[in-house]
Amino acid sequence: MAAEIAEQPTRWHRLLDDGRPTIADIAAQIAAHRPRFVQFVARGTSDHAALYAKYLVEIVLQIPAGLVSPSTVTVYGARPDLRDVLYIAVSQSGGSPDLVQSVEVARAQGALTVAITNNDTSPLADAAELHIDVLAGPEKSVAATKSYTSELLALYLLMTHIAGADDSAATLLPELGEQVLKADDQVRTVAQRYRFAQRLITTGRGYSYPTAREAALKLMETSYLSAQAFSGADLLHGPLATVDPQVPVLAVVPAGAGGEAMRPVLERLADRDADVFGVGSPERIANLTGGIALPDGVPDALSPLLEIIPLQQLALHLAIARGGDPDTPRGLRKVTETL
Repeated sequence: MAAEIAEQPTRWHRLLDDGRPTIADIAAQIAAHRPRFVQFVARGTSDHAALYAKYLVEIVLQIPAGLVSPSTVTVYGARPDLRDVLYIAVSQSGGSPDLVQSVEVARAQGALTVAITNNDTSPLADAAELHIDVLAGPEKSVAATKSYTSELLALYLLMTHIAGADDSAATLLPELGEQVLKADDQVRTVAQRYRFAQRLITTGRGYSYPTAREAALKLMETSYLSAQAFSGADLLHGPLATVDPQVPVLAVVPAGAGGEAMRPVLERLADRDADVFGVGSPERIANLTGGIALPDGVPDALSPLLEIIPLQQLALHLAIARGGDPDTPRGLRKVTETL
């Protein structure tokens, strides 16, 4: 897991260099179809990448988007009319039968289907009309890290190409990622602070909400913590009552609009004397219990690729501090085959 976290900037560089022509070609085909709606289907970590892409579609393309419940097709036998729908399946392995079946049904029901995977020979890649390989390379750790951020980057490039927007800001990511990785020793110290925690909350808004969800999943997978993720808005609608000084909160507060929307959330957490560890802009983490500062000048839509790195490192070091092995979490396998 440690090696694959460190490998991420190199993999982004490869995707930017080698993956762009394919992504540009697929984006042109999608744009020609003029979809009226975008549906995403995914599981686990890839579901968080799909949620990130939902924000991209609605903000960058300004068309509605939604997350599919595969069971409507695989369990209940639904066959919705999907004409003029762009149907995107996101999966590291591309091997889960329910995702494959959902794409097959979507294609038969008139959708334009796209698979985004880290395995170009997978059943999911074969089932979809179009396929994007995120080029993350073999991932051995059960807890996905480099494949997740490569999915984010592939989705960002796809949506900006469909929109005909400038994606040059993405070329800065590998260098910025290397900077963020240098916080590893600082994160190791933070892990010692939280090693005895039994419950933890993660929160963020906008593009950073998927980061909060992915961080919670990583902590549950590797450290067996009861970690709950909430949108900052939803946290104020009830779950805030569960926060006290003994329940750490991980807050994702970048420099952009999503981080600004977290300002009242941080104020309410301060009123409850919460232990809040932040990942984000130096200004927004300054008055928290602790935090990792992200580099300046990162667009909102690209911030999630950098935000998640310290939280991946925290999951790794917290697992080790608690006597576990993050590479072999109990009860889990690399490929989960959901029917």
